[in-house]
Amino acid sequence: MKEEIRHNWTKDEIRTIHDSPLMELILKAGTVKSQYHDTNEVQLCHLISVKTGGCPEDCKYCPQSASSQTFVKAEPLVELKRVMDDAQSALEYGVTRICMGAAWRSVRDSPQFDRVLEMVKEVSSLGVEVCTCLGMLNEGQAKRLAEAGLYAYNHNVDTSPEYYSQIITTRTFQDRLDTLDTVEKAGISVCCGGIIGMGESIEDRVSMLHVLATREKHPESVPINMLISVSGTPLQSRPPVPIWDVVRMIATTRIIMPQTMVRLSAGREGRSEAEQALCFLAGANSIFIGDKLLTTPNPDLNFDMQMMETLNLTARPAYKEVSACSCS
Repeated sequence: MKEEIRHNWTKDEIRTIHDSPLMELILKAGTVKSQYHDTNEVQLCHLISVKTGGCPEDCKYCPQSASSQTFVKAEPLVELKRVMDDAQSALEYGVTRICMGAAWRSVRDSPQFDRVLEMVKEVSSLGVEVCTCLGMLNEGQAKRLAEAGLYAYNHNVDTSPEYYSQIITTRTFQDRLDTLDTVEKAGISVCCGGIIGMGESIEDRVSMLHVLATREKHPESVPINMLISVSGTPLQSRPPVPIWDVVRMIATTRIIMPQTMVRLSAGREGRSEAEQALCFLAGANSIFIGDKLLTTPNPDLNFDMQMMETLNLTARPAYKEVSACSCS
């Protein structure tokens, strides 16, 4: 019998899962993964920064924040041809999801947004899932994105409600949730996760997952990001996240949200094949490929292709339905 889909998890239950013996946790998560997903399939995603730098937010982890002193400079919105060339190149390597991010606090009705809508429409025509990350938006803007063919909208909560103000002060945690509700109302699937390694406690990590796992509808995908400490940001001195912390977060996410795509996202650079294999065993079934993630490093493409071959992983098709639960 498949693991039941629940939306009434308590923080204590999630903490118990997270803290269970590691080998048992990995085995349990792998079993749940096999009930709803092809164990050997990994969705390959590609991230394109369509508007880089100059963001007015003060997110302490982000090199694109205008308040950070980093190498990232504000750039104009890129041209459609550049986006299409990048997307078509990614398709050659098995990518079935193209994500486009803009360093905006919120979407504005403007010629720039019109151009983003055109990007969504044109990239969707390639037969891939299209996701955007554009900041906060209203119902009308979400509707226009849906009409353009947008499949998913990424808007991470980043951390727990309790720790949020220690990382970001230019918007509230509730602002994040309101955007997720707006996206869902428009019929767009939600991609929402967080970052570990920012100085948060285990309780904060559990609280973040509790927020997502108790939503009326679980996010279609949950990215688990490892902080990339970038010089010039307030978190530049944070140490690398231990791989075991990542494995526990991925496994816990997989168990409490069985149908969700769990994305092993930022922070893979420098992690070995063996470390990433543990993450796949623990429930991850998606990675981003390409030389960088918006502005930060990502593993070399050849490394990822070799890892896929070594681990006998295949690329997950676009728009694949997740197995439904037969539990009562």
